[in-house]
Amino acid sequence: MKCFEHNKEFDKTCRKKQCRYWIECKESKNCAILASNSKEKLTLEDVGKLFSVTRMRICQIEKSAIKKLREKVLSIIN
Repeated sequence: MKCFEHNKEFDKTCRKKQCRYWIECKESKNCAILASNSKEKLTLEDVGKLFSVTRMRICQIEKSAIKKLREKVLSIIN
C-alpha cells in the first residue's frame, strides 16, 4: 500500500516531509496525490498556493505539459 493510500484509508495526515508527494496543506492531509484526487475543483491559483508558486507559473507548466502530450500523441498517430 502506498503512503497516500494509507493516509486516505486511515484518515491520517502525512508527516513525511521527504516524501515526493508531500505538500503543506492540512486540508489534503499534506499529500499532493490526495489534493489532486479531491472532488473539489482547484483553480490555477489554488494549485499555485499548494506548491508555493504563482498562478502564472502553474499556467506555464500546464501549457508545457499539454504541448508535450500533444507531440507524443501525434508521434504515435503518424
